Amino acid sequence: MIRINLLPHREEKRKALRQQFFALAGLVAVLAIAIIIMVHGVIAGYLSQQESKNAYLKKEIAALDKEIDEIKRLKEQIDALVKRKDVIESLQGSRTEAVQLFNELARQVPAGIYLKEVKQVGVKIKISGIAQSNARVSTLMRNLEASPLIERPDLEEIKAVTVGNRRYAEFKLNVAVTRAVSSTDKKPAPGVPPAKQDKKA
Repeated sequence: MIRINLLPHREEKRKALRQQFFALAGLVAVLAIAIIIMVHGVIAGYLSQQESKNAYLKKEIAALDKEIDEIKRLKEQIDALVKRKDVIESLQGSRTEAVQLFNELARQVPAGIYLKEVKQVGVKIKISGIAQSNARVSTLMRNLEASPLIERPDLEEIKAVTVGNRRYAEFKLNVAVTRAVSSTDKKPAPGVPPAKQDKKA
């Protein structure tokens, strides 16, 4: 009877299978490493591209911030110039108003009254003076009431004083400025309100 030893054949087969397994495992490992490298490269590319976009956006934002600061600075300069212009116009208007106010007082103050002080605070004017009689003060108040520039005369105080053996009426009164009369406005007659002139016209 012939006996066949199959052990060497089986051993060679096992060896071949092991070699195939290791070769396949090595191939899988190489493919996995290649895939990882490719994915890493793609992600690195995306990150680099995003960082480039972020740097560009930061640069543009910095430029816009600089322009915004420049606009704010220009706006502040414009506001300062406008305020200066308003102050100058206010001073010019006040100067004109003061001249018109003194002209109006000179027209409305009747004879026999001597003004000692005229003080303006805003639209309020304090007037103090000496009159030959109380009737002169009443005439002054009526004239101021009819003035187109002055209104609401309010007698604060009136008292008798003696100056050089003569009796006078010392008074203090308050009035308000209504509006400045420009040179182009129609000048009313002394003691006649504008409304009365319009009716006469």
